[in-house]
Amino acid sequence: MGDAPALEANGLTKVYGSGHTEVVALREASMQVRRGEVAALLGPSGAGKSTFLLCVGLINPPTRGRVTIGGRAVIDGPRALGDLRRFRREHIGFVFQKSNLIPFLNAADNVQIMGELIGRPAAVARRRALELLDALGVGARARNMPTQLSGGEQQRVTVARALANQPSLILADEPTAALDSTRGRQVMELFRDVAHTHGTGVIVVTHDHRALDVFDTVYEMEDGMLRPATRSGVEASAGPAREHRLLP
Repeated sequence: MGDAPALEANGLTKVYGSGHTEVVALREASMQVRRGEVAALLGPSGAGKSTFLLCVGLINPPTRGRVTIGGRAVIDGPRALGDLRRFRREHIGFVFQKSNLIPFLNAADNVQIMGELIGRPAAVARRRALELLDALGVGARARNMPTQLSGGEQQRVTVARALANQPSLILADEPTAALDSTRGRQVMELFRDVAHTHGTGVIVVTHDHRALDVFDTVYEMEDGMLRPATRSGVEASAGPAREHRLLP
């Protein structure tokens, strides 16, 4: 499993309702993310990006398709191949637009609690929390409450929390939407560094084309269909004055 991709999603289709009320939110969506790779997922509102994250994040299984994380098949169509809740806690980290930090816990406690939830002794979970906060540049803020942190600092703590269980995969849904361009780029670069340093696969849903050069791969989604982004297509949607360094 060590050399297996962080994520293999094959032919994911998600259908809500039936008959005349049927809505197809995903159409045969496939993606592979290697360990240490950070991928951007672009697309307009309603394109199916969040639905895709819910499927591969084991929160809302697809109607059809297969999800394999870290070499282990966990979903085959709507059928779960094991305890999804436990697997999600142990192998997947989540980062959202809002930090969703527990307001009555300080930064270190917010990270530590994730380690304890998967059964680590408190002392071990505490040590990892402090190491992660330090590595992400907010070690000096470990005892600060969420309201005492800036938006960028809160997101760094959230990333540390997502890393607490040493996940194969991190899923981030619009994590920079509430940040200005400078702090937004810093967070995007943080995801790149996290992927490359920790060997974690990272998928970031974003509308922000200004930091696409940070990503190893870029995908686009429209009307529930997923495809690798083309260089010309991304540049055209971002405007003629901006260039992006994408993988061929």
